[in-house]
Amino acid sequence: MGAAEVEILFLAGIAAFIGYRIYTVLGRRTGNEQRPPVDPISRREGLEQRRTASSPKSDDNVVTLPRARDATPPRKRHSVMNAIDPNSDLANGINAIRTDDPGFDPDAFVDGAKVAHEMIVKSFADGDRETLRPLLAEDVREGFEGVIASRERSGYQVEFAFVGLKSATLEDARLRGRVSEITVKFVSELISATRDAAGAVVEGAAGVVREVTDVWTFARDTRSADPNWKVVATSGAA
Repeated sequence: MGAAEVEILFLAGIAAFIGYRIYTVLGRRTGNEQRPPVDPISRREGLEQRRTASSPKSDDNVVTLPRARDATPPRKRHSVMNAIDPNSDLANGINAIRTDDPGFDPDAFVDGAKVAHEMIVKSFADGDRETLRPLLAEDVREGFEGVIASRERSGYQVEFAFVGLKSATLEDARLRGRVSEITVKFVSELISATRDAAGAVVEGAAGVVREVTDVWTFARDTRSADPNWKVVATSGAA
């Protein structure tokens, strides 16, 4: 077997692995549409998304999170539920979602949301519209793509590195009719700097690790056969 054939097989293996990772966290869209999001890199002040829900669709990909086997699984030793007051509004919201969707598992949801968060912030920095499209509700996606287009028109380039995720915590959960909405606060560390056409840094700081907080809301139709989620609202603060 020649070197070219070996290289092709190697690249095919990488593609298959990436495809599997994306498949485990993506599915079809729910149809929840929102206003444009904040810029997750620049953290422009005053931008916060209003959450709404529209009719479900099934032809696009969304964030897919594994399902539990029953409605009242035993509490896990390291479950996210251990940190939630059982009498709180958050706990009540999660229980309402579980009642309507017995397959919902908060721990599996948070695991999938972590993967989706990293994929989205990286893809936004890279200007990767194709990866963003199946992960975001229509209005949120339009906001992200609008920022990307503005960078491209200005000749700006983003230098970006996702250092790591420090935490992902459930902030809110509620059932709006047949639509589940869950808000997650992500605290991550990243490096980002936006340079103009001349190479000068116009935003961020090259080589500097900074902590960023994102608050994102995911939604899905609980009556859907597939446990698919999509980001319907974002806000953030540096």
